[in-house]
Formats: sequence, C-alpha cells, structure tokens
Amino acid sequence: MTIRRLVAAMILATASGSVLAEESFTVQDIQVEGLQRVALGAALNNLPFTVGDTITEYTLSRSIRTLYGAGNYDDIQVLRDGNTVIYRLRERATINAIEFDGNKDLKEEQLLESLAGNKVEVGEPLDKTTLKNIEVGLTEFYHGVGKYQATVDIETVYLPRNRVNLKVKFNEGDAASVRQINIVGNKLFSNDELLKIVESKQDLPWWRFMSSDRYQKQTLQGDIEKITSYYLDRGYLRFKVDSSQVAVSPDKTSVYVTLNVTEGEQYTVKGIKFVGDLIGKDELVKSMLPIQNGQLYNGALVTYTEELIAKLLARFGYANSKVRTIPKINDDTKEVELTISVEPGKRVYVRRIMVSGNNSTQDEVIRRELRQIEGAWLSNDSLELSKDRIQRLPYIETVSFDTSPVPGIEDQVDVNFKIKEQPSGSFSAGISYGSYMGLSFQIGVQQENFFGTGNSAGINVNTNKYQKSVSVNYTDPYYTLDGVSLGGQVFYSEMDYSKRSSSLEAHNQQRYGFGVNVGYPINEYNRLNFGANYVANKINRITEYDQLRHFRAVLLEQNNPDGGYNFTNYELSAGWVQSTLNRGLFPTAGHYFGWNIKVTTPNSDLQFYKTNFEARKYIPLSNDHAWSFLSKLELGYGNGYGAKNGYDHTLPFTEYFYAGGHNIRGFETQIIGPRAIYRFPSSVPGIPDIGVGGYTTNNPDNDTYAVSERSTGGNAQAILTLELITPTPFLSEDYRNSVRTSIFMDAGNVWDTEFDINRYANLTINNSLGYYQPPLADYADPGMIRVTAGVSLQWISPMGPLTFSLAKIVKKYEGDKQENFSFNIGTTF
Repeated sequence: MTIRRLVAAMILATASGSVLAEESFTVQDIQVEGLQRVALGAALNNLPFTVGDTITEYTLSRSIRTLYGAGNYDDIQVLRDGNTVIYRLRERATINAIEFDGNKDLKEEQLLESLAGNKVEVGEPLDKTTLKNIEVGLTEFYHGVGKYQATVDIETVYLPRNRVNLKVKFNEGDAASVRQINIVGNKLFSNDELLKIVESKQDLPWWRFMSSDRYQKQTLQGDIEKITSYYLDRGYLRFKVDSSQVAVSPDKTSVYVTLNVTEGEQYTVKGIKFVGDLIGKDELVKSMLPIQNGQLYNGALVTYTEELIAKLLARFGYANSKVRTIPKINDDTKEVELTISVEPGKRVYVRRIMVSGNNSTQDEVIRRELRQIEGAWLSNDSLELSKDRIQRLPYIETVSFDTSPVPGIEDQVDVNFKIKEQPSGSFSAGISYGSYMGLSFQIGVQQENFFGTGNSAGINVNTNKYQKSVSVNYTDPYYTLDGVSLGGQVFYSEMDYSKRSSSLEAHNQQRYGFGVNVGYPINEYNRLNFGANYVANKINRITEYDQLRHFRAVLLEQNNPDGGYNFTNYELSAGWVQSTLNRGLFPTAGHYFGWNIKVTTPNSDLQFYKTNFEARKYIPLSNDHAWSFLSKLELGYGNGYGAKNGYDHTLPFTEYFYAGGHNIRGFETQIIGPRAIYRFPSSVPGIPDIGVGGYTTNNPDNDTYAVSERSTGGNAQAILTLELITPTPFLSEDYRNSVRTSIFMDAGNVWDTEFDINRYANLTINNSLGYYQPPLADYADPGMIRVTAGVSLQWISPMGPLTFSLAKIVKKYEGDKQENFSFNIGTTF
C-alpha cells in the first residue's frame, strides 16, 4: 500500500512539472498600444516584470490588476505573440469642464471642493465608478436637509482627443415641512413645554412667515440634545431619548417626527471630591465651585465647572489640561456622587509670538498691545486680553490667534496672531457752489494710524460762504514705553454767521489757540487724561439777545460798548476713561465710561467749567454677536464761577450744548433746546408836544419780545439712545465688521438752567419781524424731552466712516423741524 502511494505521488509530480514548464516563458519584448496621455515609461513602470524575465500566465493576469490600480485606464487587454507581450489599453478620458445646473442650496465652490475630494476635477482622468457614489452622496445630502424629492444626475459628454465634459444636473425640489412632532413617554413636561425649546417647528400657520418648519436632520439632532440638556439641568440624570423616527409622507412633502423618551427621576448631589493634581490651588478651586453638595444635579453646572477649572489651570500655563466629571449614581437613594478628575498635563511655555496680516501697521504697534510674553508660560487670559487690546485699535477690523506645538518639544508652543486691518482714516476734498453756502472748498485728512505708527495725525482746511478754518493735531499713544500718551493741536477759524442765515442770533467770531494733552494708563481698562489749552476769541457784530446780558456785562467795556467781545481763556482739563469694549470700531460687547471736565483758570477773561459724561453698554444677543443691544447715555453741564463788576460769570454761548441731527436723529441740527429771546423797548407814536415821529417809553413792562427760529444751545443736556444692532440684509458676513445696521430710539433735551421765564411773563410777542417765531417755552425745564425712532446704516468706507439714518419723530414741540433722512461723515462707534 505504501509503495503504491509513493509511485502515484511521483507520477503526479512529474505531470505537474510538465504543466508548469509549458506555461512559463521568457519575455523577449513588451509592446503597448493605445497610449495618448500616459507616457510609455510610466506604463511600463506599472508592470511587475521586464524584458528577460521568465513569467507565467498568472503573472500576466496579475499585471492587468496592477495597471488598473494606476487609475489611468478604462479597458486593458493583454495578448501574447510567442515571447512578445502586447498590451492594448484604452485610457480614461480627461475631464475638460464641470458644469452645474439647478443647484441653489449648494454653492459651486462647495461642489467643486467636494468633487476634488473624490479626484473629480478639471485636468484629471475620469473614473466613472466614482460618479454613481457622488450622485448618491449628493442625494443623501438633500434628504438630510429635508428635500426628499431631490435628484442628482451626472451627464458625460465625450469630446475629441479623449476628453469629456461633466454636467451635474440638480432637481432640488421643495423642502419637506415638519407636519407633526410627537414626544412619547414624557409625563413631567408636556409636549408644548418641550417644543418651545427646540428649533424644529411643526405645521406653522401662514402668518408665521418669519419662522420655518422645514425639516433638517442636523436641526433634529440638535433638538434632541436640547431636550436632553433640559432634563439633565433639572436633575433627571437617567433621562435618555430611546429612539427617534422620521416618517416621510407618500408625496415626500412633509415628515412626521417621533421621539421616544425615558424621563427617570431626579437625583441630588451627595458629595463632590477631586482626584488628580490641582497644582496647589485646591482651596481656590473648591471656593469657586458653582455646583454644591445637596442641590439637584444640574448638567449645565457640571459642564461649567469643568470649563471653569480648565480655564483656571490655563491661567497658570496648563493649556492642555483634561477635566472630566465621573458620576457615581445610587439609584436606591436617588443621589449622585461627583468625582472630578483633573489632569493638568505639562505646563506649556511660549517660544515665539508671530504676527501676520498687518500690511500697513508696523509690527511694534501690534506687539506693544500684547500681554502674553515670549518665554513665559501660556496663559489663555493673557491671550484673550491681548486680542481685546489689539481689536480696540480703531484701525484693526478683526483679530484671531492660534497655538501650534513646537516640533519635538512637548512643553512649548508658538502663538500666531492674525490681523485684518481696516481703513484707519478719512480723506475729503471738493469744490461746490450753492445758493445757501456759496463757493465752498474743503480738504481734510485724519489718520488714526499715521504711516503705520499707530499715532493719530490730522490736518483739516475748510472754507465756504461763512467759515474759514484750519486745524492740525497729532497724538502719540505710546510716548513712553509704559503707555503714557502725548498730543497737541493748533487751530484757527473765522466764522461770520450773518452770512449763513438771516437769524437774529448771527455774529462774527475769530478764534485761535493751541493745546497739549497727556494720558496715563491706570490698568488695562482705565486711563486718566489731562490737558491744557490757550484759546483767544474775538466776537463782534453780534445781534444781542436777552440771555447774553451777563456775558455782555462781564466783557463789554463801558466806554466802548461797540468794541465787541475779546477774551482769552486758559483752559485746564481732566478726564477718566474706562473701556472693556471688544473692538475699537463697531463693538458688540463690553462697556465704555468716559468723564471729562474743563475749567478755565481764575486769570482767564471768562471763568467757567464744563463737564461731560458718556456711558455705553453693548450686550450681545447671539453667540456670534450678529445681534447686539446698545444703550448709550450722554450727560453734560456747564456754568460759570465767580463774579465781575457785580455780575456772575456764566457759561459762554460758544461752549453751549446742542441737540438734533447727529445725536437726536430725525431733528434738524441746532433745532432742539433754548432759543434766543430779543426784547424791544416799547414806543408810542409822535413826540410829546410836537406830534410827529415816535419816542421810547422807559417802562420795561411794556416791552415786546421775539423768539429765534433755531436753538442757541443750553448749558445742560441729557440724551439717551437705545439701539438694536442687527445683521445687515443682503450682505455677506465678510462685511460684518465694516457695515452695521441698527434700529434705534433717541430721546433727550438741551436746556438752560439759568433761564427765567418769569422775566417775560408780562410781555407781548412782536409779530412785525416777518419770520416764523415758535412760542416761548420754559427753556429751564429738562422735561421737554424729544423722542425719535428709525433705522441706521453705518459703513467704514475707504474715505472714512459714513452714517445714513432714516428717522421719524415720535415726540416733538412746536417749532421743532424734522429731518427724516440724514447723512454724516465722521467718527462712529
């Protein structure tokens, strides 16, 4: 039996050797046919053999798989002519163009990026096997956003020279609406309560056109998370969504959503303990814990606790810490013990800080705002503070930063600050002519980032029918390394208001002077400012009105009553600013407080003081700050101190506050507040004993009075602005930081605390002057509040900040004039 098996094995081995010998051959030549785009050398390199190799039929079949794997061929045939191997190839067509038709939800840029990820792009060979996968993937995307009727077809159009055009046709259809959302298993909270917190809406009536009941898969997933958080934040630790089903109607126009939930019971926190390393800050961490023993379990507080501890560790350089909470649940007592695990990791240091994007601004200007130092440990607080300080600069639009590990070093990172600049100044020049202004010439330059130094500089020249002025200013915000600022200004102006209008309060004024100012930083958010100015004024040809009697008595010389008002003042100023705003222009969060007082020295011709206060508060209403609420308050008051020649000093009318136009939109400029009152001595016809002409009586109770058409201003003001900042319609998010729209309400008044309406109680109005006179009012009454509402558009243009406002008056008084549309060029906020 053993001999028979051995003989049989020898026979089989001999037969097998004969077969192998017949199938093997030595390759003498390799020929490749059909190549157009692929080089011959590239094709041969993909073969598993070369000329001179001994191969079998199996080797040839394996070579076909290798060539297909190169991704360049649609069809491959291999033939053998003796010892010559012949390959006949048909190359894949090259994509010549890709067209899209019917796509609305998907932008072409997104589609091209997605196709490129599948190696479908112009210039590449076309793999037809991937087209079906692309069609299925795009269709599933549309199903995910609720468009179950959508179809995607890719057509191929073959061109000469083995090229092909791809045309992707979309039939998106309408999005399916959520017809009904059912929550099954909830007993503690009703469906209505839970549906209020979700974003998905069901079967909305036609008048809810601002809302959408369109079904989206991602929105539903987010709603499930919201419902889960709603229960966890109220102690229901065992709550879970068991399943969710989405049923599509036969016509694919609506869906029915069902959520099956298990609510569970409420759990109380029994104890809190820590494991890991608290870097020696155990007591500090425990004292700041927002979650306490004995209270209901709150998922949001647990997450906040983890973030709070991680943020604290990041302040001390532990930027990669891991904080997680491990609950130990006792279902019998309905209590949970929380173990907070803290792994601080290694302290991370900053090797290098890099700044990019500051094409106009010098690197030093950005770096002097940094509070994160190279070589120090990485601090998130310092990084965020650095970002805020840079972003408060008026010539910076946005700031972002990221950290990148240093290769080969675990405890070092590089910090990259990316800057986006914005126009930092304004330029205007022009010549115009009008019947009201006459020939006007204007040129002005104001630059907040002078030659990229961060210094502010400006020169303005104006000349028109009634005004000629020139001013030069310059401020260095970092005159010293510790942030002491130094600036100065020189100015000269001539104004002849008699040419501007025919109002009785017209006058001629010449004014010139110079001044310096110094600022001192107290800390990151507070700053003190001090200044000194020399100001010389000369006023003549003034039409006197009654409120100027003290001003006239103090300045006019008795021997030269027609000499005008000449006075020189030496002004000292002090101010305080506190700012936590997140940006210099168009802030969306933080607050600003500014207070300033200006006082003339006792040796000045006029002794007065003037103080201003401004407060602004921005409250973001959305996480992306696209919606924000602004409240703004402006207060001002000024008066004289001391007396001269028995008359008290008062605030000069050149320092008065004005309202209307830029600060109470909807009213004309210089229309709100006290108006000039002119007294006219009474006269009777004829001359005593002669009977011709007329003569003036000496009884002031018989005087008449007239009221000016426009306001002369007052020594006190209060203005409140409430503003809802909204996304700008029809404008991409790229312009959010340079264009702002808002809905506003302005309210306020300007009044004169020294005005005494009783002086005119027995007088009669003079109606013989030929112009409209508003009725006399108590200009000392701060309660004469004006109110407007409207919309505003602000644009930081290359020429400077532009503001467009459309307003309607809500409350006014007789004599007020409205200005529904206004356009201003100047600083905005």
